[in-house]
Amino acid sequence: MNFLHDLFDSGRRTVVQVFSAGGIARDSPNSPDVPEDLRSWLPDLFDRFPIVFPWQKALPVDPALHNVWILDNTAFRTPARDDHRKDLPHPKDPNISKPTLTGNGGAQGALKPSGWEVEMVACYFIKNSGRDIAGIAAQIAKQLNIGEEDIATYQRIALRVQPFADTVLPNRTLRISVNNSEEQTLGPSSYSGISDAIHELHLPSPKAGTTLTSTPVALPQPFSLPGATVVAAPTGWGVISDIDDTIKVTMTPSPTGILHSTFVVEEPEPVAGMPELYAQITKMLDTPPFFYLSASPYNLYPFLRRFRDAHYPPGTIILRDASWQNLGGLISSLTQGTQDYKVDRIKKIHAWFPQRTFICIGDSTQSDPESYGEVARKYPGWVKGIYIRKVEGIAAMDEETKNSPDRFEKAFKGLDKNLWHVFTDPSELAGRVEELVRKEGSAGSRRQE
Repeated sequence: MNFLHDLFDSGRRTVVQVFSAGGIARDSPNSPDVPEDLRSWLPDLFDRFPIVFPWQKALPVDPALHNVWILDNTAFRTPARDDHRKDLPHPKDPNISKPTLTGNGGAQGALKPSGWEVEMVACYFIKNSGRDIAGIAAQIAKQLNIGEEDIATYQRIALRVQPFADTVLPNRTLRISVNNSEEQTLGPSSYSGISDAIHELHLPSPKAGTTLTSTPVALPQPFSLPGATVVAAPTGWGVISDIDDTIKVTMTPSPTGILHSTFVVEEPEPVAGMPELYAQITKMLDTPPFFYLSASPYNLYPFLRRFRDAHYPPGTIILRDASWQNLGGLISSLTQGTQDYKVDRIKKIHAWFPQRTFICIGDSTQSDPESYGEVARKYPGWVKGIYIRKVEGIAAMDEETKNSPDRFEKAFKGLDKNLWHVFTDPSELAGRVEELVRKEGSAGSRRQE
């Protein structure tokens, strides 16, 4: 049976890839393969990818059939003509975007750039299209030794697995309204059903520190998730934070721990002391923009967004692509190729805010020390503090290696020893951040709008 599944999976995936050429991005370089040892005991997710013929034109999302998520994001100042930001991708296409102002009747002649840009990311799915959700939930429950009599847990697993199983929508566009003042078109979406591009804003110039709301046009909730745009000035402080086992208990070193913390727990658990620390950091750094950089796949966005809203400051959640057809991809996303992925994403943040200064917070389960160390060496002076939580007490974790002083010394080689710190108690970091702010000067006094 496994052989037939593998044959069907491989054959269908080949057909999808062959016919999804012609302008539709296929596999993301940051989407890891699923190793055989994971595929053998985790459920397949067939039909996640439809066959799209290369001659097909991009079509708009259908409100009657589709689900849409617009991810939260952060607006940045449009680079000046002489501002050479080599790491800043700029795939804008005005023929697709077709921005119009809704506040003045949508007159095209009145369009003027506001001086702000934003990376708009949206995900598209066919509503309730996942095949055999009950069977997938049963397989997960079996691996976690959950009895059939626990109906509530079965239902919770099924609900959370739905975004992993629903069919994604390549080659789709979406018309959105930004703060009820401007409309733009996103897309066409990639092989994984993700639209991702830099867009200029034309609405009346917003002030730094304000929040804008983007909603799909003609696609009401609950079939759409609106996005919030935090408008951030070019200078000041910023925070880059990992999620899993830094601010949320995930048990990343344990495959069954990941499954339990993702699909079974009624409410995800924040790491003790971290919500209080982030509240203090928000005050000390004068409400900085937060970037929650996680190796989790984007299918978990609503789940992680609710968690962030319940415990932490608002901010952009950056997640990995998911070009796989087996739930083992969830495990491999959190454990494979995380350094290259995170460094690549942080380069984008630097391109948006090269004049800000950042603190980076992570943990010892993944490659956060190596990622942050690499970025700090690449952009001297941009990262002012790196704080790594030493994770302990997970049976599947090789603590001797992961928490070794030699590991941290190697990860931060060539950097000032005062730049980084490994901690176990979050309460000890507040004083360090306060001292850093005094040393570097008030972020608010350097902020420019």
